[in-house]
This record gives sequence, structure tokens and C-alpha cells, in this order.
Amino acid sequence: MLWVKAFHIVFVASWFAGLFYLPRIFVNLAQETNAAAATRLLGMARRLYRFTTMLAVPALLLGLWLYVGYGIGMGPGNGWMHAKLLVVLLALGYHHACGSLLRKFEAGRNARSHVFYRWFNEVPVLLLLAATIFVVVKPF
Repeated sequence: MLWVKAFHIVFVASWFAGLFYLPRIFVNLAQETNAAAATRLLGMARRLYRFTTMLAVPALLLGLWLYVGYGIGMGPGNGWMHAKLLVVLLALGYHHACGSLLRKFEAGRNARSHVFYRWFNEVPVLLLLAATIFVVVKPF
């Protein structure tokens, strides 16, 4: 079980690293006026999104293995797991939103400013903070 948990943590951390950096690329894309630089940034964002998606899959599968296979967080008195699973759903929604925003940039239809993306970039920090508190502190 400890191996599964260790790899789950590594993949979650890697997935979130991508979720931290991708909106930073969006900040730069929203400000970029040079077409060649924008093309380069779009390529970086596209590759990072694809790689981040590949990291999310084992993170989720290993988490499911811990939950279903080992019963971690199951049963009464494990409200923290329900809260953490809500955070996971929100993280998946955020990941999907990043993909949607990337497609808008690719189509030349971005309607948001760099300020929006700076705020948008803070969401995964809050999600990771919440998930960590739920798993370590187990407040309910």
C-alpha cells in the first residue's frame, strides 16, 4: 500500500505542477503581441496540457486504488475523504477549464485579460492546500 500511496503523491504533485504553470503561459499569451512568440507559447501550452493530462490519469487511478482497493477513507468517520473527493472533482473541472481556455487561444478567441489569468492561476494553489489539509489533518 505504501508504494501505491507514494506514487499517488508523486503523480498528484506532478499533475498540479502542470496546473500551476499552464495558466502562467496563459498570462503571457494574453499579453503577447508578437505572433511568433504567441505561436511558441501556444505550442508550449499545448504540450504542457497534454503532458499534464497524462499525469492526472495515474494520479486518479492510484487514488481510486487506495480508496477502493485498500479502503482508505471508507466507512463512518471519514468525512474528510468526501471533502477531498470534492476537491478532486474541482481539480478535474479546473483541468478541463484549462483545456477549454487553450482551445480558445488556439482559435484566436481569447476574451480575457492577463489579470483574469493571474487570478485564475491561484485556484490550483487553493485546491492543493484544501486537499492536503483534508488528508493530513482530517478535520471531519
